[in-house]
Amino acid sequence: MKLATAQIGGRTFIGLIMEENKILDIQRAEKKWFDMESAPQSMIECIEMGEKFFNHLKQLQMYVKKADETESFLYSLTDVTWLPPIASPRKNIFCVGKNYREHAIELGSEADIPEHVMLFSKVPTAVTGHGQKIDPHLHLTSELDYEGELAVIIGKKGKRIPEAEAMDYVYGYTVLNDITARDLQSRHKQFLLGKSLDTSCPMGPYIVHKSAVPDPYALSLVTKVNGEVRQEGHTKDMIFSIENVISTISQGTTLEPGDIIATGTPAGVGKGFKPPKYLSPGDTVEISIEGIGTLSNTIAE
Repeated sequence: MKLATAQIGGRTFIGLIMEENKILDIQRAEKKWFDMESAPQSMIECIEMGEKFFNHLKQLQMYVKKADETESFLYSLTDVTWLPPIASPRKNIFCVGKNYREHAIELGSEADIPEHVMLFSKVPTAVTGHGQKIDPHLHLTSELDYEGELAVIIGKKGKRIPEAEAMDYVYGYTVLNDITARDLQSRHKQFLLGKSLDTSCPMGPYIVHKSAVPDPYALSLVTKVNGEVRQEGHTKDMIFSIENVISTISQGTTLEPGDIIATGTPAGVGKGFKPPKYLSPGDTVEISIEGIGTLSNTIAE
């Protein structure tokens, strides 16, 4: 099951991705079929409803199989504007640094492979959606870089979560590009500014419910820039597991529905090439994760 936040005709809606390249406007479908509008306006509220909302969506899927393709609440995927699945995160996006051995080495040496989970964050205003332009911030940086990542969406509130229970707190997964201004990162000796420029956190196109991802460690990840393969990784190569990361964060920080955790990037980032291959206006970055989807964005000119 795949859920998106999208716009059509200036109206924002929560959509259910259907077969045949269609997206179902959940609220309008409810109004037509059930004469009700129970679906919340935001993705976080949908996630908070838990199994109740998930079961409701399964019921909608049954009805839609009988629906006429001309129904006014079924749109073509090419007709909508994609927003981030979680358009307004409640708090900073949690990001795991150097969670792939070869990536840690390409930015330093084997001495840079962490012994403990390395965490930083991106502010909510950095978030943007699939198909949206990325601001190159030319007045601030000449070293804009990409990082393709699997992102975990938290489904319920928790604190001091044991690793053995951590996956119970996962709602689903999406694709995230941890855009980074390497020169700002270096200049300020920390990650926040270089990671939090406006539009530096593209994510989407949608959230894939965990029920459709039997094994999150069996997913290939490929990043292309203008069609050239830059990253070819696999989630099985994470140093710190999703369970470990969730447990580590939650020991002193409460996780809540809709929280986003970016799990790190494999080798092949622009800074890792000699000479570096940073992003320029007009470049298109495409990140594909097996079973999750493809996130594509172009650097604005």
